Amino acid sequence: MQLHVVSFDIPHPANYGGVIDVYYKLVALAAKGVKIHLHCFYEDREAAAALRIYCEEVYYYPRKGKLSALPLKLPYIVNSRRSKELLKRLVSIPYPILFEGLHTCYYLSHPDLARRLKMVRMHNVEWDYYFQLSTRETSWTKKQYLLLESQRLQEFEGVLTHAQDIFTISPSDTAYFKENFQRATYLPPFHPNGNIISMEGNGKYCLYHAKLSVAENHEAAMFLIKEVFSTLDIPLIIAGSEPLPELIEHINRYDHILLNHNAGEGEMLDLMRNAHIHVLPTFQASGAKLKLLNALYTGRFCVVTPAMVENTGLEPLCLVADRVDDFRSLIKQLIDLPFPEQEIQRRKELLLTTYDNELNAQKIYDLLN
Repeated sequence: MQLHVVSFDIPHPANYGGVIDVYYKLVALAAKGVKIHLHCFYEDREAAAALRIYCEEVYYYPRKGKLSALPLKLPYIVNSRRSKELLKRLVSIPYPILFEGLHTCYYLSHPDLARRLKMVRMHNVEWDYYFQLSTRETSWTKKQYLLLESQRLQEFEGVLTHAQDIFTISPSDTAYFKENFQRATYLPPFHPNGNIISMEGNGKYCLYHAKLSVAENHEAAMFLIKEVFSTLDIPLIIAGSEPLPELIEHINRYDHILLNHNAGEGEMLDLMRNAHIHVLPTFQASGAKLKLLNALYTGRFCVVTPAMVENTGLEPLCLVADRVDDFRSLIKQLIDLPFPEQEIQRRKELLLTTYDNELNAQKIYDLLN
């Protein structure tokens, strides 16, 4: 059984949301005996030899620069991911195709692929995601770019009629694509976790972990510093790559707030397991929040904003804070409260069914038969 996978980025190292889903999907499909022909667009990541463990072939294509992608009649994230070499390989090697994200769908409607089984993994309702980003952007130039990209993504979304199935990453996305395209299969995010390894008892600090250069994550970290922990004396560790200067400046103002921006995989796992409270605010209810899933598999208490759990089914496993005062109050209540065994059992009952990588890979495998 053979499958083309077209990825928007090189999925190794699996160190941010989108590529985590791609990478662990490859691992799960390879474990089922699927022979994967992986096609990766890239901009600032390097070829990854580790991908050959799970793939028959790995091909790399540089993204087009902004000038090369002109004129921008299509969304930039789509138009910059086109390659004649990719199309030639897809046409000449006649296997089903899984397109990862609307980003990679430049050739989805190509007539030479009309008879092929084509599937699209949607990581968001992309036009809405870009619109939500625009509402929080303070730079006028960036705001206009995001609004224009949102408009073009909404127009381009119609290309999905050429896919035999659309794999959606959240229940709310599933409802949207079923309403608009009459087809969608809920496929929860793939992730690095197998068993629940959360520990009972107490930790000594709160933790926020994310790729810190992402605007949404930067905003969440700044919210925690300025609105929540500036008035608490409880330790907070902010862990993640590429922190912006503004974030570093604010962290340095407080002795009880620490930055860890170069933790390796093992150190990050230790940070997550030993934290007492994972504080995970977000202000965009879009896609799936892999950082929450990782916290539920590995950590203790999770305090979140409503947008983090909206329509995910994970609400029963978290404590939800609507307001800043609620965030502070919950943290103060929980910091000395031991994390109980019954909470670990609740996680096992929910997570090891809905979010099991092997079970979810079977949904793709069944389509290939």
